[in-house]
Amino acid sequence: MAVALAVSIVAAVTIGPAGLAPVDVIRTVAAHLGLGTSDLTHLQDAIVWELRMPRVLAAAAVGAGLALCGAVMQALTRNPLADPYLLGLSSGASVGAVLVLVLGLGLMLPLAAFIGALAALAATLGLARAAGGLSPTTTVLAGLAVSAAFGAVTSLIIFWSATTDSYREILNWLLGSLAGADWWSVALAGGALAVVGVPLLCSGRTLDAFTFGDSAAAALGVHVARTRVLLLIATALLTGALVAVSGAIGFVGLILPHAVRLAIGPGHRALLPLSALAGAVFLVWVDTGARTIFDPRELPVGILTALVGGPVFAALLIRSRRSA
Repeated sequence: MAVALAVSIVAAVTIGPAGLAPVDVIRTVAAHLGLGTSDLTHLQDAIVWELRMPRVLAAAAVGAGLALCGAVMQALTRNPLADPYLLGLSSGASVGAVLVLVLGLGLMLPLAAFIGALAALAATLGLARAAGGLSPTTTVLAGLAVSAAFGAVTSLIIFWSATTDSYREILNWLLGSLAGADWWSVALAGGALAVVGVPLLCSGRTLDAFTFGDSAAAALGVHVARTRVLLLIATALLTGALVAVSGAIGFVGLILPHAVRLAIGPGHRALLPLSALAGAVFLVWVDTGARTIFDPRELPVGILTALVGGPVFAALLIRSRRSA
């Protein structure tokens, strides 16, 4: 999977009307890292280094993070339909992002989306605790309620405040898009993946304990309530950073962990890193399709993930039912 990701990144950068070859991409990247020279023109060099490479790397980081969060949340909630948006994180981030967009403060979008995701998580955990505790069922139901409430607030802001000029920008963000990704986006998504994602990757043994229920996890020495809250907060932090870069992209955190689980089994020490790599490869190619299939027009990547993810998830459901 790591080799497939490296090959996918190089191949995706070459795809487009500029007529680039893989060796051109490798030489350009090496030249910018001080490891050689490149024969490309200034324009071709800019296409590789300033336009395509940061977008492809951002797609890889976002796909890896969303798939990793999905695998963690499915284990914590013991709900096969869990993904990074289950707890209302996407809806909370949408409120913050749409609010700054209608106010013309686009530069504050990452911070606003991040704060909105954290607010949604706090609301979900508070509601679940008030309803009787942080059990998987209660947490899921609280997340659905918070998601509906924040979604209604987003719709109200758009209806009340959005003008003609801002509708397209808001729609692209809500549907998910990596069109504006730059090196700062790579730094944000990659930094969040390194700071928050790496500890999540190391939680495989703990998540294996959760697979057998809270009582079994406690018997194995896991502090169930504290561990669940910490891991949920970590997934919220990572999701907030990723959503700030790409907007609301669905299905990645839902289908990729299931696809990997069918191939290698349920053990999380292998499932977590392989889900992250699979998510990275998946989103690199889906985003490449989003920018090239209908060239010169570009689709929001969230539309393609839904078109691909829906049938794939249906096939996974049918296969799992037959195997059962």
